[in-house]
Amino acid sequence: MKKELGHYQIGESYGGSQDWFTELWMNRGGCGAVTACDVCIYLAKYRGMTNLYPFDPQNVTREDFLAFGNQMRPFLSPRHRGINTTGLFIDGFRAYLATRPGPVPGMTAVQGGESAGHAAAAIRRQIDGGLPIPYLMLLHTDKALEDYNWHWFILNGYDDGPDGLMVKAATYGHWEWLPFPHLWDTGHEEKGGFVLLSI
Repeated sequence: MKKELGHYQIGESYGGSQDWFTELWMNRGGCGAVTACDVCIYLAKYRGMTNLYPFDPQNVTREDFLAFGNQMRPFLSPRHRGINTTGLFIDGFRAYLATRPGPVPGMTAVQGGESAGHAAAAIRRQIDGGLPIPYLMLLHTDKALEDYNWHWFILNGYDDGPDGLMVKAATYGHWEWLPFPHLWDTGHEEKGGFVLLSI
């Protein structure tokens, strides 16, 4: 079974990109804020929660994306070790949502120490429910995944294929399919996790 959620395009870019920010800290460490922006744009565009995004969700421009990222920054500000727990992300994102009139999503977390089976089941339920997943990976032993080290990104699809569960990861204006059990088993004691939205 394969399930993919919609996203938004900015020209040829699959969503916005942290690389577009010229300010040093947002360019290097703005992934948490960018991921929260992606969630808000998705909910505004596909779930009618237009109160979460102050621009037109049906026509997201690079200029609007950058302006929105800078609005999100005070709530999910880059810091020395980054937004390195799901709790920090949820607290910051909730603070932003508290400034928005109207309905907002609830949030809980699945921590990186949970079993891969438990995490995979949560991913399927969330995406089947039409909700993207803010995902945090800290360090991974696989050098091929170094772009995801200490990084927040979006999962917005899954595929239960013959090789096991694959997940669709979106970040830096691109997407790719990754084997979930391998992604989850980082080989390091310090784990990340992901956030489950509810509306």
